[in-house]
Amino acid sequence: MPTNEQPKWYILHTYSGYEAMVKDSLEKLIENNNLGDYIVDLKIPMEQVIEEKNGKRKVVERKLLPCYVFIKMIYTNQIWYYVTSTRGVTGFCGPQGRPIPMKEEEIVKMRLETPVIPEGEFSVGDTVSVEEGPLKGFFGTIKEVNATAQKAKITTTMFGRSTDVEVEYLQIKKVDATIPEPTDEE
Repeated sequence: MPTNEQPKWYILHTYSGYEAMVKDSLEKLIENNNLGDYIVDLKIPMEQVIEEKNGKRKVVERKLLPCYVFIKMIYTNQIWYYVTSTRGVTGFCGPQGRPIPMKEEEIVKMRLETPVIPEGEFSVGDTVSVEEGPLKGFFGTIKEVNATAQKAKITTTMFGRSTDVEVEYLQIKKVDATIPEPTDEE
């Protein structure tokens, strides 16, 4: 493995419905050709969705981006050849099928890697603002901290009532100000 290069995330385009087969084929390729030092990780971003069928609700996993597989690798011409000649792969996303590494903010947004937030970053009593998700724009006070799960329970005001909600560390940002009190303007 070249010691001066770090693996980067790239985007592979596949035929529709071939994502899992491509991932399995690439995992076998890594194992058979001893490429574990070059191809580090493979991911198909999934989301959990509640579907209702015949009056019954159940949680199912659905591909967040159909036709795409994310691959963390050290780019070489040989690795490019191995990956692009895998059945079901149409090529890398980039000019002329040559890969362009993903930016750090794209990696975090797609949740390909979970950045570890240092212990003690958030503590009970801290004032935070919600930066993403359905509660974006809300302010709250941390009530509980779960460092292992990287989550916090915050108390925020919704519809004039104090409400406890659980959010991930990635969704919140510490603020120095106190929470503005809601006003009764009618």
